[in-house]
Amino acid sequence: MRSSILMFTGWVILLAIWFLITSLGLVNSHILPSPGKCIEALGKMIEDDDLVGNILFSLKINFAGYIESILLALPVGFALGLSDTGRKMFSQQIDSLRFIPITALGGIFIALSGLTIWTKIHFLAFGIWVYLVPVIVQRIAEVNPVHLQMMQTLGASRWQTLRYVQWRSVISRLSDDIRILVGISWTYIIVAEMKNVQGGLGSLIFLSDRQSNIGMAYVVIIIIVLIGIIQDRIFKFIDWILFRFKYA
Repeated sequence: MRSSILMFTGWVILLAIWFLITSLGLVNSHILPSPGKCIEALGKMIEDDDLVGNILFSLKINFAGYIESILLALPVGFALGLSDTGRKMFSQQIDSLRFIPITALGGIFIALSGLTIWTKIHFLAFGIWVYLVPVIVQRIAEVNPVHLQMMQTLGASRWQTLRYVQWRSVISRLSDDIRILVGISWTYIIVAEMKNVQGGLGSLIFLSDRQSNIGMAYVVIIIIVLIGIIQDRIFKFIDWILFRFKYA
């Protein structure tokens, strides 16, 4: 209870500072609009710009991109992590993908998939995948060797060791890594949605730029932050349900 009150107080303090700065004119209103201007922009977006529909559009892309990325990253990550030869041959190449400016690849994804929602989903999935695969490889390397030796002593097969030790160990820790990647996913979603205006929060940012309405941009940023906080809580709850032993 006390932590919730402190958390709420922190948000109130930040809001008060924001109100004070804009009221005193310490920052140009074209750079930092007042809370009142943002509330006006929010009302306009709800009435004229289908804000709820655009939020749902972005959430759909976010969810689909995450699922696709996880489904593609798990087999590649385990294939590299469980094979010394494969890891030595390809880990460096996979690691180097993280240094590619993903935002510059938008044209390639459009050429491959066209101007469709799947382009945005594949773009987001790839942006997460390049971070997730090296993490899976690292998590496999961190499996407690004592547990592996114990399974070997008990005469367990390679499949049984993978199923009961390596898989469970990696997945229980990988859930935290997936949760942390939420922030990256929203960055890539905005970039993807601004490539071709079909809907979503990114398209609203693009619209705010065309209309020179900085209030709309701030509203979208705040909405994304709130969605991120909610998603983080949901991921933590799912993690608690699936891996309660971590919280014992």
